[in-house]
Formats: sequence, structure tokens, C-alpha cells
Amino acid sequence: MSVPAWRAEPYRDALISGQGPLFLRRDDGWLLPLEVERWCAPPDSADTTVLARCRGTVLDVGCGPGRLVVALAALGRVALGLDVSREAVARTERNGGAALCRSVFDPLPGGGRWETVLLMDGNIGIGGDPAALLARIAELTGPGGTLIVEVADQDLDERVEVRVGDGRGALGESFPWARIGDRALLRYAGATGWTPGDRWRTTDRRFRQLHCG
Repeated sequence: MSVPAWRAEPYRDALISGQGPLFLRRDDGWLLPLEVERWCAPPDSADTTVLARCRGTVLDVGCGPGRLVVALAALGRVALGLDVSREAVARTERNGGAALCRSVFDPLPGGGRWETVLLMDGNIGIGGDPAALLARIAELTGPGGTLIVEVADQDLDERVEVRVGDGRGALGESFPWARIGDRALLRYAGATGWTPGDRWRTTDRRFRQLHCG
């Protein structure tokens, strides 16, 4: 499955500068702000709650500029980031992390042996089909693997076509995306072999841990 997302020039330019504005934009004009400055900064207090739950080898799907991969590497952990943006991968590597410029649906190293997989910053939306994404990650972890998902802070289950834009007229190509909350995540998880684990939240972010098999 090909996921032609996040290759747009506005995203690349934001990663180079380390700042927005940057948005996901629907054709009807709806905008979802993207937190480029947070992604390009060191892990914040919410991120540390995720890092503390990572066990064994870690795969960060849609790692962006790699703040979590870099933090794990600094702790001596085996961690790999995936991103379809070459600039995101380059920035991760410059900061001391390991990353590949690939989609999660491409052939990947360590298939069936990753112990923890991360879907942060709304990346459960990759490909616009959460069930397909969860099924793919189950292949990557194998029985006993753990997935940590950042979910929407609302009871959502929506599929949209979006573009990456800078709010000033520059737009990338359209691609499918999804936004789901915890309730929808558990429905898709149950249908794809995942069982629910811990749920927690910080001031403005929500997370759910899932276990494979």
C-alpha cells in the first residue's frame, strides 16, 4: 500500500526552519494546525510518559524530525524512525537517531520482532484506514508486542482527504487521513488482534497502550 503523504514542500520547508505555520487542510477550507515547533523540540513532559512505557526495540512510525527516536538513542536504546519525508529522516539522523525514508506499508527490517511501536502526533491517521494500519503493525510486532497510540482528545472517527499547507497558499497533493478517539481506536483494535492496555492523558494529549495477541 502506497501512502504518498508528507512529501509536500510546505512540510519540508517547516522542518528545515523548525517552525510553522503548518496545517492539514480539507478542500472545504477546514484547517488542523500542526505543531511543528513541538515536533522539532526535545521531548516534552507528555512525551516522557510515552518514553517511560517503551520496552525493548522501538519503531516510531511517522517519526517526523525524530525527537523520540533521538531521545531513545541517547538512552542507549535500539530505536528506528520511519518517515516518508526525506527532510524528516535527514533531521533525525543529524540529531543522532536512526531513520528510514519509507512507508510503514513498505518492506521493513525486523518484521515481527519490534517490541514497541509508536504512533504519535495523530499518526494513527496514516493512510486514512486505522484498521489496515493496526493490522500492519501487528505484523511488525508479532505476539506480545506493544503499540502506543496518541488519539484525538475527542470522540472522533472520521476519514478525510487533506493537503499539507502553510496557510499562505502553498499546498501539497491530496492524500487520505483519519482522526479517531479512544473509543474508535478500541473498536479497530479488537478487530485486528489488539487488546487494550493503559490509558492516560496529560493536559492536552491522550494516549492508549495496546498489546498484540
